[in-house]
Amino acid sequence: MSQPPLMPKATAVWLVENTSLTFEQIAEFCKLHPLEVRGIADGEVAAGIKGLDPITSGQLTREELERAAKNPSHHLKLAERRVKVPEMKKSKGPRYTPVSKRQDRPNAILWLLRNHPELKDAQIIRLIGTTKSTIAQIRDRTHWNAQTLSPIDPVSLGLCSQIDLDFEVGRAAKDRPAAIAEIGSTLLPAEETTAPAPALNQTFADMGKPKRQEEEAIDVDSVFSKLKQLKRPAEEDEED
Repeated sequence: MSQPPLMPKATAVWLVENTSLTFEQIAEFCKLHPLEVRGIADGEVAAGIKGLDPITSGQLTREELERAAKNPSHHLKLAERRVKVPEMKKSKGPRYTPVSKRQDRPNAILWLLRNHPELKDAQIIRLIGTTKSTIAQIRDRTHWNAQTLSPIDPVSLGLCSQIDLDFEVGRAAKDRPAAIAEIGSTLLPAEETTAPAPALNQTFADMGKPKRQEEEAIDVDSVFSKLKQLKRPAEEDEED
């Protein structure tokens, strides 16, 4: 599908006033409805619009215009541009925030820092169009309005969509399993932490056994020695 000329209504006004082209030819070239072109000719449409010459603007050649004037079934074609202008790529900068909602950004930043601490500063900047210094001030509670800030969901404030928020949270969550796995590798497995420790109890039991046996042996010897001491005086008395 061919593109319309620049300022199609102004071009149609000039073609109606300065050529003998049919309404259908003008309507097709300017991407307008034939009744709208008829309204331009009757003065009912585009009354205050000044005509734009498509020849001087480089959108139509004089030969193409004469060829269409001689043949009512001829379709006008835009002239090729002599200089090709490359298309400008949109840079992915910070999100634009309307002036009326900029005062809500600190509350949204505080909400994100509390509910999604895994988000990086660059992700918060993409979501609500703030600056890194503002995020640092709110995180450190050094913001000029830190005492009156209250965490509010940026989606409810209209600063970002729920789809964008979920996308950034999901992207930040990709880095979390690796960190958890590294921490978990230094911990003991659950089988070892939840299983009973019979070996430990047995060790304490074995440590107590020699002492008890020694105490029993000492008690027996002392008892027999006392008995022997008691028997000796009795035997001496009998001999006397």
